Amino acid sequence: MHELSVCQALIGQVETIARRESAARVTAIHLAIGPLSGVEPELLRRAWPLAAGATIAEEAELLIETADIRVECSVCGAESAAKANRLLCGECGDWRTRLVSGDEMLLTRLELERTGGVQQGDTGATTEDSRHV
Repeated sequence: MHELSVCQALIGQVETIARRESAARVTAIHLAIGPLSGVEPELLRRAWPLAAGATIAEEAELLIETADIRVECSVCGAESAAKANRLLCGECGDWRTRLVSGDEMLLTRLELERTGGVQQGDTGATTEDSRHV
């Protein structure tokens, strides 16, 4: 399962950030996954508990949003939304485009509890960090 190795790589990044921020645990992981990334969100969700077990992110909630497919036209220079099977310019309709987004998997945000515990009334620390996984 390809998604298990993706989760393991993600855990490595999450643990690095959590150590840097002196976190006691990770409470939520936010990802943006493009439709052309080759990663299936549902399979990633299923693989997550296996990869996260016995780590600082063991109880973290995995939140996934879909990234938009966007192209830049080589003819008119416009940037526009596109569909996975039709990477045409949304302005002039030309087929000579360059993919700007939609093939990535990004770690967009981590929610952490810092070492020393969370004080009453405090919701914990949030660290935002966008990285390609």
